[in-house]
Amino acid sequence: MKQLTILSTVFLSILMAFNTTAAQSLELNETNLYNTQPRIQDSLPLSPLDSLVLISDSIAADRYNKNKSNMTILAAWAGVNIIQGSISATNATGSGEYFFKMNAYWNIVNLGIASWGLIQLRKELTQKYTYPQNQLAQQKLEKILLLNTGLDLAYIATGFILKENGNRLNNLKTTGYGNSLLLQGAFLLVFDLVQYGNHRRNGKILEGQLSKLQIHASGNGIGLRLPL
Repeated sequence: MKQLTILSTVFLSILMAFNTTAAQSLELNETNLYNTQPRIQDSLPLSPLDSLVLISDSIAADRYNKNKSNMTILAAWAGVNIIQGSISATNATGSGEYFFKMNAYWNIVNLGIASWGLIQLRKELTQKYTYPQNQLAQQKLEKILLLNTGLDLAYIATGFILKENGNRLNNLKTTGYGNSLLLQGAFLLVFDLVQYGNHRRNGKILEGQLSKLQIHASGNGIGLRLPL
């Protein structure tokens, strides 16, 4: 029970740190985007597409920074679980042994996902997006996060089933694995929901700017106009 309390404390600490990081990122993102408007106006004349490019580049940079922070947090969470799980499993009794073992096994996968994500982000560091490409990348990421939340709920449901079956059959291994899935699923659910909320905010900004574009006809032809 003492070991479970320690792990829960670590879990809550990481969540608090993650939420603080996400909130600070949102504040910086909002400030940067609002500050973009005066700069656009001060440097007039800019074409509507130039204005979109400025906003699009800001969103792409913010998405990169958010993803890098999120993968770093996931790697840290995985590292803590692998280390503590490996150590605590040798000292725990009852279902606790299997709880910590599953935590370590599960987070080997999480560490692999985080490492792969960070490697992919290095490839995106110098990538330039057109506005349509940026919007597609944003939509793809949001869909992946929604899919992940569905998987997280499945992990939690599986954990409940394993725990109940383990208690009913007095199977310590099944109970321990169930408790582990409950913890890991809960962490990932909060992790993915916070990510989705942050990225959806950027998605709405992209969609809002695109909806402002107006077709404008003049003596010189037809063009696009973005009201500022």
